[in-house]
Amino acid sequence: MNAPTANLINAGTLVIMGLWGYFSSESPSPTAFIPVVGGVLLLLMSNGVKTENKVIAHIAVVLTLILILGLAMPLKGAIGRGDTMAIVRVGIMLITGILAMVAFIGSFKAARKAREAGN
Repeated sequence: MNAPTANLINAGTLVIMGLWGYFSSESPSPTAFIPVVGGVLLLLMSNGVKTENKVIAHIAVVLTLILILGLAMPLKGAIGRGDTMAIVRVGIMLITGILAMVAFIGSFKAARKAREAGN
């Protein structure tokens, strides 16, 4: 999977799962909108990732990493509550985030290899 596609899938998942988590909760918390905002930001960066804009791609990677790390506490809380649906939602967000990171890293390696081959 290429980086632009992985970024779009991750961004869409963050938005959908974040909204689902907020609106399905008996006691919704505004912090459920953190992945939604992150997903919207990643969506806004998708064109820059697609055109291989280095600055935007690196910002997208850092944001993706922050979101992955930030999902650790919600996952821990969902496990502690035994909330299966929350575990599934956060797990899906983590999986798409990790897949996006792998795609970004692969993309960066390929770009470096192509740059070195051109010199």
